[in-house]
Amino acid sequence: MKSLRTLLQGLLVVPMLALGVSALAPAPATYAVADCDTNNLNISSGADCAKGDKTQDDLFGPTGVFKTITNVLLFIIGAVAVIMLIIGGIRYTVSGGDSGAVTSAKNTILYAVVGIIVAILAYAIVNFVLTSFVPQQ
Repeated sequence: MKSLRTLLQGLLVVPMLALGVSALAPAPATYAVADCDTNNLNISSGADCAKGDKTQDDLFGPTGVFKTITNVLLFIIGAVAVIMLIIGGIRYTVSGGDSGAVTSAKNTILYAVVGIIVAILAYAIVNFVLTSFVPQQ
């Protein structure tokens, strides 16, 4: 039982490591520097030049902040639900016919499936709201 617990803890570490590595990766340069006339610079033209060709107010839209946050959270929820589904299957397999352990394993599997369905529905609702109520650019 202790080796099973160690194995399951190891499975939970993998998504955290993957998220940690992706969080430390440098962000891609998406804002190009505008062509600036260096002979005729003043405060407002310098600010426009520093801002670049594209404004950085992308809260909504396909690459927006809200979309990115919801995608990461839904990925985590989905990953935890799948891991719990695997744990429930392992618990069901090693229950040895004990009715209490079988019931507990079945409940774990049921709640994991409900979690996966909730994650899929949340993803669908977020995409519907972002595409229906936010003007496309």
